[in-house]
Amino acid sequence: MMTQALDRVERRLAVRLADGAADVVAAQRLRYDIFFRDMGATPEPQAADAGQGRDVDPYDMLCDHLLVEDHARAGSPVVGTYRLLRQSVAEAHDGFYSAHEFDLSAVIAHGRREGVELLELGRSCVDPAYRDAGTIQLLWRGIADYLQRHRIGHMFGCASFPGTDPAEHAEGLSLLAHNHMAVPELRARAIGAHAIPLGPLPLGGYDPRIASRRLPPLIKAYLRVGAEVGDGAYIDHAFNTIDVFVLMPVARIAARYAQRFEVAA
Repeated sequence: MMTQALDRVERRLAVRLADGAADVVAAQRLRYDIFFRDMGATPEPQAADAGQGRDVDPYDMLCDHLLVEDHARAGSPVVGTYRLLRQSVAEAHDGFYSAHEFDLSAVIAHGRREGVELLELGRSCVDPAYRDAGTIQLLWRGIADYLQRHRIGHMFGCASFPGTDPAEHAEGLSLLAHNHMAVPELRARAIGAHAIPLGPLPLGGYDPRIASRRLPPLIKAYLRVGAEVGDGAYIDHAFNTIDVFVLMPVARIAARYAQRFEVAA
């Protein structure tokens, strides 16, 4: 207990955007440790960088990378990261990453009608030793600053349940379907051979309180800031996850969290 308390006192955490290739490599190494070593993801055959301990894909060169660093830690200071892809950048290149799993046409059309830009969040991970409120708050503060700077209207991305057996998460998936589904004009839809229905259990077929407690921490965090989900889920065998589409209106987040971020700053 004394060691844990001392470790927390000695931490010097800060959040910033990656500035150059070395920062991106540090984020890729953290992602590899979490996704491949801890969560059992399988590298694609063409992913030569996996042999170098890096999670790399073509979107990395298009995105901004948010980093939380501990400057009191030996070795790489990067302990948390998010990958950020703005709509204007995505549409100038190969589109959004999550479009490989979900039909985003309704979300994109709504954003154009509202005249706002969309932001895709992805590749979120935090070192296990730093999965606490301090690190998470810094990530959210970094995201909040980014949203304001780029005038983002909605942000979205894939959030994951561990493993690829839907039966293991039937209660949680059903809770999302019954209580947190986005309205039709903002509802992405799972596509492809690995798409599955979101809610396998009927209302009354599970205990909502237990289902809520068993949701993955990141999904619970998204729901706390007003997130809603799309229709269906996607089994991602490469990353050993079941993905759901999560949409977060920025105005709703700002109303709940702006004061907290200002105090923290």
